[in-house]
Amino acid sequence: MEAPVEDDLRAGEGPDGREVKLTGIVLAAGASSRMGSPKALLRLEDETFLDRIAARLGAACEPVIVVLGCHREEIRAGSVRADRLIFAVNPDPARGMLSSLQCGLRGVGADAAGAMFCPVDFPLIRQDTARLLAERFLNLRPPVALPEFRGRHGHPVCVAPEVMRELLELPLTAQARDVIHRHMPAAAILAVDDPGVVTDVDSPEDYRRLAQ
Repeated sequence: MEAPVEDDLRAGEGPDGREVKLTGIVLAAGASSRMGSPKALLRLEDETFLDRIAARLGAACEPVIVVLGCHREEIRAGSVRADRLIFAVNPDPARGMLSSLQCGLRGVGADAAGAMFCPVDFPLIRQDTARLLAERFLNLRPPVALPEFRGRHGHPVCVAPEVMRELLELPLTAQARDVIHRHMPAAAILAVDDPGVVTDVDSPEDYRRLAQ
């Protein structure tokens, strides 16, 4: 059983003494064409991928925004956490993941310390990973923070407000990693013993291996 969340891992203090928090963003707008069914509704240990990831990010973030597009009504109806989430809609998810990230970032409040985002196909991320990453980000206030497993960078990714603005200004022909890589020299890297940060489930073969 995972440890309960302590409030001081979900919030920090701004320069004026006010409490600040991270906003979580789950990217779940894609068509899941390779999988053949919505990845957000695939199940692992009796939870959907969406509910698992929303719970992990919710251990470190408040609120959690879920960006939907394809299959949005089906996915929303299939989430048992729907009443604890904020839903945003990407009207044209075929434009790519950056367009979904931008939809989510537009919902982040002006008082947020930043955002922690993750695609819905990383269901194995541990709750403690999200909590520790948020703690590192709120303590150090780097432009970017992300986990690393055995030398590989993974998800979720935390970005500061100034990086959020850069991501929102990108044309849809660009990619989010263009901005993230630019800030890597100043990034906070959290080494974790959590292979879930680099394990994405993108195909039926991936899902079968996961089930086994």
